[in-house]
Amino acid sequence: MNIILLGPPGAGKGTQAARLVAERGMVQLSTGDILRAAVKAGTDVGKIADEIMKAGKLFPDELMAQILGEHLDEIDPSKGVIFDGYPRTARQAELLDALLAARKRTLDHVLEFEVDEDALIDRITGRYTCAKCGAGYHDRYAQPRVAGVCDVCGSTQFKRRPDDNAETVRTRMAEYRAKTAPILPIYERRGLLQRIDGMADIHAVSAAIEAMLG
Repeated sequence: MNIILLGPPGAGKGTQAARLVAERGMVQLSTGDILRAAVKAGTDVGKIADEIMKAGKLFPDELMAQILGEHLDEIDPSKGVIFDGYPRTARQAELLDALLAARKRTLDHVLEFEVDEDALIDRITGRYTCAKCGAGYHDRYAQPRVAGVCDVCGSTQFKRRPDDNAETVRTRMAEYRAKTAPILPIYERRGLLQRIDGMADIHAVSAAIEAMLG
């Protein structure tokens, strides 16, 4: 099974993708994670991605498709793939169709996470992670049991993503509405699109996804 998870940054796509990986043995391809790894490694693509992401812009379509194709080639054909946050434009949707067809894969479901913009900004700007193990926290909703100490590894060092600020989030929301929303009818006409309340409780979202995937 190959599926797409769509929605603005912070809608919960990554959380649900991680659950599907653990429970169904699927492989998650998150364009954000792929690009951040390239940034950390200091590759040529990473340097370009760093500038683009700091500005809250979207990555060039053809280059992103090339990178995704390389990752797809490394995945066992028997394993399902989760495209987390991709495609985001009509052009990317066309490129994804070509990538899948070339590898004899089919697209089975497209799940869109619907959100409230103001609530989403509150969710994103308050999140941070342990600098050592990556455990996630939030200023209001998920603080460590002991202030300043990671519940998982005991580290006292935390970090925030530089693009987790209100201005960048609003820019991305505007980009999402302008560029991604128009691709939804494409998948709706193909009978692939289903919508999920991205602001619901994590477990409720998981149950909704299970019901949709079957």
